[in-house]
Amino acid sequence: MENERHYCQINVNGFALAATGVVAIIYILCTIVVALAPDLALKLFGTLVHLVNLEKTADMRLTFGGFLAGLIQATLYTYIGAWLVAWLHNKFCQRTQ
Repeated sequence: MENERHYCQINVNGFALAATGVVAIIYILCTIVVALAPDLALKLFGTLVHLVNLEKTADMRLTFGGFLAGLIQATLYTYIGAWLVAWLHNKFCQRTQ
């Protein structure tokens, strides 16, 4: 029975780091789309946020500082969220055994 518990548990830090890496890659790809095709990016984001009027933000410029600040925020929030998901998963696994 001890082996069953082993398979149910998630390495919390490893899971959080993997999710953070994925989000960092997606964030970088998104930044490239914004830099190369800002009109397309604005339309895609508009559909993502349920067609909120984004015309007011359409004249914002992409800067390295803004990119870096956004990347840090996205990865930090993802790490914390993924860590909590894995931690909760492990807690629920312990209760079911």
